[in-house]
Amino acid sequence: MFSFEVRDMQAGDEYFVGTCSHVSESAEIDACSQRRLARFRSLYDKGLRIKVALVEGQPAAFLYVLPIEVSPWGPLGHDLMTIPCLYVPKKVGGQGVGRALMAAAEGEVRAQGKKGLVAIAYESDFWFMPAAFFRRCGFSEAARRGGEVILWKAFDPQAEPPQFLQPRYSFEPISGKVVVDLFWNTFCQTSDVEAQRVREVVQEFGDAVVLREFSADDRETLLRHQLARAIYINGKEIGWGYEAPKEEIRKAIARELR
Repeated sequence: MFSFEVRDMQAGDEYFVGTCSHVSESAEIDACSQRRLARFRSLYDKGLRIKVALVEGQPAAFLYVLPIEVSPWGPLGHDLMTIPCLYVPKKVGGQGVGRALMAAAEGEVRAQGKKGLVAIAYESDFWFMPAAFFRRCGFSEAARRGGEVILWKAFDPQAEPPQFLQPRYSFEPISGKVVVDLFWNTFCQTSDVEAQRVREVVQEFGDAVVLREFSADDRETLLRHQLARAIYINGKEIGWGYEAPKEEIRKAIARELR
């Protein structure tokens, strides 16, 4: 058993949070961290809060909570706050850290006068946003799409249930070109790193390839397309759960050029 504390992110926590705990792993992640931290600062006045759990004085876990109306990841709703990511590593699991972070998030919802708290969670044993954990914290199901589920906790009887984004992608070809349609956001490290890799690979092909970017950081763009992260090459989606490898992006473009 260990002792810990939860606080709003401070300067000493930023590198840990900005790298999603991947401290000193690569220059690529460090560069992404700087972009993400700048984005976080721009959202602070709109209600973003980052709760950090410190174990023995060092950041060990964190949670983002922000108004649903400014979340680049979805879902859609009104007068609610959402948790895009809760990170609690196994080494500090089972000690109440996750629940303490959730309590801090619920406190933020009440402080900002919102009607409920929402999370997109997953029916799996994987560490990322496990539905079972949120249910243990008193969340109930609002919507489901396969193994993906929207869970929420309403604090006001007038709260309206949130809804999934509904992707609206339609390929528009350009004669004589391979077209890469990139949907991305800065908030998610995986999406931001992936987007930078796509840009760099596309440049290798010169004028033969056209890159069209759609950033979910822009609310109008997100609502129009309802895609927070995706890569399409000539209308065909490619993707991995992790960041798209450069070599695989390169191969996918080369196939279309042939």
